[in-house]
Amino acid sequence: DFVAGRELTVSVLQTKGEKPRALAVTELKPKTAFYDYEAKYNAEAETEHVVNPSDLPADVHQQLLEWSERAHLALGCRGASRADYRFDPDSGRIAILEVNTQPGLTPLSLLPEQALATGMDFKALVAWMVENAECDA
Repeated sequence: DFVAGRELTVSVLQTKGEKPRALAVTELKPKTAFYDYEAKYNAEAETEHVVNPSDLPADVHQQLLEWSERAHLALGCRGASRADYRFDPDSGRIAILEVNTQPGLTPLSLLPEQALATGMDFKALVAWMVENAECDA
């Protein structure tokens, strides 16, 4: 079923041996009806990404950050993840849509954008990912 509301996403990074840290809340505002493949990966689609939208209620913002960290832990994620949500401002309902265990790293991807919002540029993000990579033996 389609879940109406504002489309929001939160990236999480977890350094080895530490608690996960949610980076930011980004609202996706595609120019098309849906945030589909074209809206995600075609620069000409002009999807607007609003990092930490000022009109999002503070309690909703905080809840999204907390839920993203909790989902990261509950699913056993390591390194980076990204949780996608819908928020219905009329009802106040927040629906978690999915958790991406391998968030994108393209020039249009959300994880690098949110990392940059916290002061971590792309080069530092990639270095962090390499330093924190883990494999099960």
